[in-house]
Amino acid sequence: MEKLKKRWNIESNWAIIAIFIVFAINGSFAAWVAKPITSLLGLSTESVSPLVYWPLRILLIFPIYQFTLPLVGWLFGQFKFFWSFEKKILNRLGLGFLFKDK
Repeated sequence: MEKLKKRWNIESNWAIIAIFIVFAINGSFAAWVAKPITSLLGLSTESVSPLVYWPLRILLIFPIYQFTLPLVGWLFGQFKFFWSFEKKILNRLGLGFLFKDK
């Protein structure tokens, strides 16, 4: 725990536990939200091959996850951590221009 606290610049064990909880909840939440969206788009394993359906669903889950991560983090009082985490991830994906200060 001490290594994570130092790496993430976190002071309390509660913050680390909250961060782990947020990651767990948000992963499940993103997958749960993606299901009705794929249905709305008319995608199912009956309408398209599972080899097409699952990669499309995973591609849909990714932006949902990125969008909801700071929101779920905010509910647990960890918005600052997840906002900086989000900016770091999007910067690595080449989308850092979205967060550049003017």
